[in-house]
Amino acid sequence: MTIESLPGSSGYIDAGNRKITYFSNGYVLGLTVIAGIGGLLFGYDTGVISGALLYIKDDFEAVNNSSFLQETIVSMALVGAIIGAAAGGWINDAYGRKKATLIADVVFAMGSVVMAAAPDPYVLIFGRLLVGLGVGVASVTAPVYIAEASPFEIRGGLVSTNVLMITGGQFLSYLVNLAFTEVPGTWRWMLGVSGVPAVVQFSLMLFLPESPRWLYLKVINHKPLLCFLKFYDPCRLEEEIEQLSVALEEERQRKNSVGYWDVFKSKEIRLAFLAGAGLQAFQQFTGINTVMYYSPTIVQMAGFSSNQLALLLSLIVAAMNAAGTVVGIYLIDHFGRRKLALSSLSGVIVALIVLSVAFFLQPSGSSTGLYGWMAVLGLALYIAFFAPGMGPVPWTVNSEIYPESYRGICGGMSATVNWVSNLIVAQSFLSIAEALGTGATFLILAGVAVLAFVFVAVFVPETKGLTFEEVERIWKVKAWGSGYASEGLLEEGRES
Repeated sequence: MTIESLPGSSGYIDAGNRKITYFSNGYVLGLTVIAGIGGLLFGYDTGVISGALLYIKDDFEAVNNSSFLQETIVSMALVGAIIGAAAGGWINDAYGRKKATLIADVVFAMGSVVMAAAPDPYVLIFGRLLVGLGVGVASVTAPVYIAEASPFEIRGGLVSTNVLMITGGQFLSYLVNLAFTEVPGTWRWMLGVSGVPAVVQFSLMLFLPESPRWLYLKVINHKPLLCFLKFYDPCRLEEEIEQLSVALEEERQRKNSVGYWDVFKSKEIRLAFLAGAGLQAFQQFTGINTVMYYSPTIVQMAGFSSNQLALLLSLIVAAMNAAGTVVGIYLIDHFGRRKLALSSLSGVIVALIVLSVAFFLQPSGSSTGLYGWMAVLGLALYIAFFAPGMGPVPWTVNSEIYPESYRGICGGMSATVNWVSNLIVAQSFLSIAEALGTGATFLILAGVAVLAFVFVAVFVPETKGLTFEEVERIWKVKAWGSGYASEGLLEEGRES
């Protein structure tokens, strides 16, 4: 049996006499949406606090009088996410993707209840820590679970659906903030309602199987075969089982359990982790959460003093982010991960330069004018270029570049890098802008984006349309040279 990609498209393939598209298998698509609810929680939690904090300050005088408490309420969820992502890799490898998702849902729902009922800011901070832990575990689990259940030809688009859920969750959080502005207990509803998707996901996940690849490598009875029948047509089943048999034999030759230090002992795993973690760091350090967390502030810095206009433009930015991710879902399996990231970063560099120039040229203390609208244009360009590429690419690449035994732990470590970078950006942007000026700050971000472009060009391979096993071979060739590929082909020839 041969599987050949149609010209110019990796979203469709010939598998026997059948073409595979994103909608070919309703079961896989449903699993993707359900697993992606974790991304929705991720996005909602990062967006809702910006509106809720306005009303928390009204209820708690201590918060209103302390910028430190305000920063702690916002950032404690990021601290929790860092811990959750670090632990999530181990949980995924030890207990499986399904149980990791269920654990994340329980912790997140508990945190939502604690936040909604918080009698003082310190209990609220504890609730933020809990939801952060849940979000951290989910941010590791959802991309890996979706990737392992997806046919490789459409894996990028399906994993990117999780990123769409993240951006959709951010947009939803702004809508919820607006909906509850006139309701008694405003911020309690804003924060408490986030527990509903967690309960929904928990209920639906009970009816979904564990990742068949995780089950197969754990050699748990005949469950993997039954799971594979749900994910693949019979003409693909033999090929998948054969590839997993090879992977299982390699895993048996390794240690039974993989620790964090083991990631750095193997040259090919180090290279893969460098690419994955580097993408996650550059996703944040090129400024996406500067825009998402502080877009109303940036708009006001540009001379638009109206709070309502600033919030409206923030809603538009969030909508563009979600729409751009939809474009990315299409492009990532047609255009490729590496090309999409490079194109995205090229546009991001231009947009950040436009923003920088707008603030450099704006006269001090001036009201809205040409340069104010130039800054708004820069924000729009930034989101338009970032969302389809550097939004989904880091998560997709990290879900597919590691061998099975390292996929959970490396995914967790790279997600931790993302959350740590997120925290650094969230806590430093306003301080740097105040110290150096807004124009200089965006110019620094443009310089970081140039470094990101070089990094992707040098260290990130193209993985479009490749099986997990083919991706693993890329790293071995990068680590040990082209001689490895020749040796591998000779061994395959002898076996056949």
